Amino acid sequence: MKFKLLGSSGLRVSELCLGTMTFGEDWGWGSSKEVAKEVFLKFIENGGNFIDTACNYTNGTSEEFLGEFIEGDRDRFVIATKFTLHDHRWKKDPNAGGNHRKNLIRTVKQSLKRLRTDYIDLLYLHMWDYTTSVHEVMRTLDDLIADTKINYIGISDTPAWIVARANTMAEVRGWNTFVAFQFPYNLSFRDPEREIIPMCKKFDLAMTVWAPLGAGLYTGKYTRNNQPPGRLTEDKWGVPSEDRLEIAREVDAIADEIGCSSANVALNWIRRQNGLFIPIFGVTSVTQIEDNLRSLEFEITEEHCKRLADIVDFKFGFPKGFLLGNKDLYHGETFNLLKNHRDYE
Repeated sequence: MKFKLLGSSGLRVSELCLGTMTFGEDWGWGSSKEVAKEVFLKFIENGGNFIDTACNYTNGTSEEFLGEFIEGDRDRFVIATKFTLHDHRWKKDPNAGGNHRKNLIRTVKQSLKRLRTDYIDLLYLHMWDYTTSVHEVMRTLDDLIADTKINYIGISDTPAWIVARANTMAEVRGWNTFVAFQFPYNLSFRDPEREIIPMCKKFDLAMTVWAPLGAGLYTGKYTRNNQPPGRLTEDKWGVPSEDRLEIAREVDAIADEIGCSSANVALNWIRRQNGLFIPIFGVTSVTQIEDNLRSLEFEITEEHCKRLADIVDFKFGFPKGFLLGNKDLYHGETFNLLKNHRDYE
């Protein structure tokens, strides 16, 4: 395990992040406390220090388990958690969720109690609620940093323009800025390449990627024989399309050529895309985490990456696709004569 700087901050985090949405059996498919602790110990034994949770994961059990596991050695770990999602205990309370100051402060106090700590290393806004102003969000987060309740702030599942506006406002007013952006990204979900990833590069935001294995699609579970059924067979997750299955079969083929697991190839593909990416992976067994950690032992080739990217014709759409396809309109015949040190993101 190597380490990366968390975006524009000086914080050192492991190049893989352990996701703990699987810690607890409250939702019917997670792991017991005993298995969760084994997974946690295996991760830190292999050099991991970056762990991701949220106030609502397994109805709070995830934070409770993690708080117990880190107790006594808390400063060794970089703990990330999230606020926003509605508290299931008060379904009819309009203020039991969202990004406003009341819910934010309430959730942080609750998370600190569950995690058995007096500070959170990285607090994410979990989802943009379209009701709270950027000013209220950034000012409240800055106040919590000043109060030493949190060290750094991040954001998740939010339009790129809102994140850009928030960080620009914070810079102008001397407040703390987001240092990380969490979003889904995998071989069949490349939407962030249109707006989110270019914005993250410009603002030096760490990109913590969830669903790197496509909810299990890129583990071979749906393409190899004698595999147990997974979440993608359920209606709420959606049965994989033929395009997605075609990508998964190519992942399997490359894995067979290399002599590794399909999951190793999928994780390697993400790690090869950009040095700011930090994949978040969640597991329900020690066997799974041992396999995922083996992805650090090698790198797939550029040719492998091209084979995977070429399966589906990814289109940037408007405006990037339009602008890149019409460079002659603003460069004339001089485009190839220009030594441009800026990329076209």
